[in-house]
Amino acid sequence: MINDILIYLWEVSVCLALSTVFFKVFFEKLSFFYWNRILLLGLLVLAALIPLLSFEMWPSEAGLTEIFLPEFLVGGQIEQEFTVSSPDFSWFEILFFAYAIGVFITIIRVIWGLRNLLIRIKTSTLKVFEGHQLLIHPSFEPASFFNYIMLSSFDSTDLDNQLILLHESVHCRQKHTWDLILVQLLKILLWFNPFIFIYERLVKEVHEFEADHFVTRFHSELTYSKLLLRLVTKNNTNDLVHSFNQFQTKKRILMMTQTNTKPIQKVRFILTLPLLILFISAFSYPNTKNLESEFLDNLVIPNPTESASDTTSMIINKATGKDGKEVYDLTEIQPSPAGGMDGWIKYLSESLQYPEEAKKQGIEGTVVLAFIINSDGTISDIEILRGKGGGCDEEAKRVIQNAPKWTPAQQGGKTVNFRMRLPIRFKMS
Repeated sequence: MINDILIYLWEVSVCLALSTVFFKVFFEKLSFFYWNRILLLGLLVLAALIPLLSFEMWPSEAGLTEIFLPEFLVGGQIEQEFTVSSPDFSWFEILFFAYAIGVFITIIRVIWGLRNLLIRIKTSTLKVFEGHQLLIHPSFEPASFFNYIMLSSFDSTDLDNQLILLHESVHCRQKHTWDLILVQLLKILLWFNPFIFIYERLVKEVHEFEADHFVTRFHSELTYSKLLLRLVTKNNTNDLVHSFNQFQTKKRILMMTQTNTKPIQKVRFILTLPLLILFISAFSYPNTKNLESEFLDNLVIPNPTESASDTTSMIINKATGKDGKEVYDLTEIQPSPAGGMDGWIKYLSESLQYPEEAKKQGIEGTVVLAFIINSDGTISDIEILRGKGGGCDEEAKRVIQNAPKWTPAQQGGKTVNFRMRLPIRFKMS
């Protein structure tokens, strides 16, 4: 579980880093502010969700219906008596503990900032002007929070106040606060990742550019730029509000005065599709739950006494056995391990060991193998269909390689090559 969480965080971090670089290279200087905002929010959501997706990228090959052996469990109660009790923690557990502390501190920081903001709002004076809800308090910098516009004072006849009000009203109307809340949630999850702070700055910049652009549609760019220069002060420290003067004044003025991007440049947004395909192919994981269900639904235990005269034999692929002949997955008489299924379970119980590296890393899960039982009863062509790492794949393969001979399958009165699958589940006690 811990291992899966850390892997998820790593994949989300990589997706976020790629999204940040992608936006800065192709879109940061474009004046499609609303489109840029949607792109930033979309990439942020996709970065968080894609590593959670579960589906098969490629359809299963038709005809591969090998017989499944019963799943075998390694660990759990079986290994409990051999496990030495120890207070030691794995590096993964220590790393996760440090991460959890960071999450807790970040949550406290966000809650504390929200508390201070709400206290200031509660002690301010509410004033309604032309449909806008103004919160007046001497300690306020010009800012917005949901539908509230916070000001230190307000004079409806003052041009500066009118410009600030118009600017902040855009934040309220476009519901920019919700964007910041989404970013804060991701900051809690990815507090250790510097890219989330860069991404937050990009989102806020697009908000400011969008509001500035709206103001300059009705007022002189020169007049508005002079206002920005007069109001340059220290940055607002609350991450949940839009402060009128919290960003680089020079960058905002340059963005206001540059020539609008030509509409043909919107074709750049098509580049998002290759990035999305990259994310899905690289960071979504196979549908292991469906695979587990497939094992249970298709579980067939070989029975050497079973004779199915009405069963049609099937050659499953172009592979050949040791004798150079075809490989079957359905035969009149199925292969059988030495000592029957009881003997097979006994062999696996005595031979399989939980890899120490997997224990240290907390790795659990099912390793799926496929192998051919040749016409002489030997096992060959062992293939790992799904691995778990940490030495589990190698241990499963080793045990199958060293397994005793089987009684081979028979078709038409002759021994033939046969292919099987075996799921081996590694589970910590």
